[in-house]
Amino acid sequence: MSGPECCSNPPLLNPNAGAGHVEKLAGLDSYIAGSPNSNLAVLLISDVFGYEAPNLRNIADKVAAAGYYVVVPDFFFGDPYNPENANRAIHVWLKDHGTDKGSEAAKSIVEALKSKGVSAIGAVGFCWGAKVVVELSKSRLIQAAVLLHPSFVSVDDIKGVDIPTAVLGAEIDKMSPPELVKQFEQVLTAKPGIDCFVKIFPQVSHGWSVRYRNDDAIAVKAAEEAHQDLLNWFARHLK
Repeated sequence: MSGPECCSNPPLLNPNAGAGHVEKLAGLDSYIAGSPNSNLAVLLISDVFGYEAPNLRNIADKVAAAGYYVVVPDFFFGDPYNPENANRAIHVWLKDHGTDKGSEAAKSIVEALKSKGVSAIGAVGFCWGAKVVVELSKSRLIQAAVLLHPSFVSVDDIKGVDIPTAVLGAEIDKMSPPELVKQFEQVLTAKPGIDCFVKIFPQVSHGWSVRYRNDDAIAVKAAEEAHQDLLNWFARHLK
């Protein structure tokens, strides 16, 4: 189930945010950053607030600056969750935008990237997006994964993952509490030959890595540490 943590600190969406541009990929509007000549791609999959969140696009630009072709698709078709819409609570919105639909759309994105000559793909999932990344991982459609404060991901899901996976969790998180993240770690470390990295960030809450306030120095520092961890993970496993 989803909880209020999934909807806290909503970003002020901005279709013009970021240094990249928007184009269609596999039928989805997608924020694109980085060189199209790179044969290494990173797919960023948003939380329920969608692909126009400025912090998310800033992360995309940061990943692109490291040499990757970065794609942030609009898996919600212009209909991100709006907490101000009292007639459409999160559980109602999720009926229209389930992670199962996101997973199918993500597979089409992966195929489109491969058709462009991309040889290796990493994927990053934030909250809602983490479940989609797990489904891509189970199908071995990507080569490396990073899950940040995942929602809807179960231990059984992680049992089906056999690619290099990093899980970055929050100390204060009811959606993916530290004890659950530790269970993920136990499952992953038991898999022979599968590299994993699991880290619990102290004093931060669910969503911290993408829904931070820029005037909160402590939050920004924690988010930047998480962003560096994901960059380090791809430098290690996406070649």
